[in-house]
Amino acid sequence: MAPALQTQNLTRRFGRTEAVRGLTLAIPVGSVCALVGPNGAGKTTTIRLLMNLLLPSAGRSEMLGVDSRRLTAATLARIGYVSEGQVLPEWMSLEQLCAFSAPLYPAWDTALAAQLSRQLMVPAGVPVRAMSRGARMKAALVLALAPRPELLVMDEPFSGLDPLMREEVGDALRATAGSRTVLISSHEVEEVERLADRVAVLDKGRLVFAEPLADMQARFRDVEVACESAPALNSLPPSWLVVEALPGAVRFVDSAFDAASLGAAVEHHLPGGRVTSVQPTSLRRAFLALARDFRSHPA
Repeated sequence: MAPALQTQNLTRRFGRTEAVRGLTLAIPVGSVCALVGPNGAGKTTTIRLLMNLLLPSAGRSEMLGVDSRRLTAATLARIGYVSEGQVLPEWMSLEQLCAFSAPLYPAWDTALAAQLSRQLMVPAGVPVRAMSRGARMKAALVLALAPRPELLVMDEPFSGLDPLMREEVGDALRATAGSRTVLISSHEVEEVERLADRVAVLDKGRLVFAEPLADMQARFRDVEVACESAPALNSLPPSWLVVEALPGAVRFVDSAFDAASLGAAVEHHLPGGRVTSVQPTSLRRAFLALARDFRSHPA
């Protein structure tokens, strides 16, 4: 089965700046992929290229098997899109927006729109101009989900939302997931970790890595090693990231963890060392470790 969306050597330049640099990525149908990275990593530019809101300087992208530069109204009706600061008609309420949008989408689900409006507690009858930032994001989410899209693309949906609103938006996404493919771009790593089953990390416009979240969680560990004397920290394995020398210990993130060989690796590189702690690594810590290593060893 063809991927729900994919890019091949996708590049976008703004003058001398390459905001997206040779991005090749494929997201399988039915997956929830978190596109994460710091501010300025190229996430929003990537989303805009996918949605044909920007033209690429090189390479190409596809959405639901259609070249992004040739998306038709029929294809766009199968795609939901929510972006930070999304512009909605200021004078319309959510009820009016739903009534206006419904005829444009063959799969529009009026009952689902009403259910989501209640679940997210979007103020009834209130025009967009009088809504809070969080209420506007919720209204945009209702409009994106009510057509029951095959593909949902979200650019920084949690930005500026308080913790309760983030939880409510996350609940709505989980409740309506089904077999839909979702791409969520965000620097709010903790939020997307609870939603995603795949992760792709961007930094300075380049792809650091992309893989199923379960695979990433299996190969990353926080490791602490007790050392009686100060160890030499040169010539360590490249998979040991953000190595810290502490009083009587060394701490690092192992990005290629193998329980069977860790002890031998520690004995070889830190003679006399003893592994005292091995803990799962959070997505946030793994992302930070990879980003720092990526910047220290640019391709």
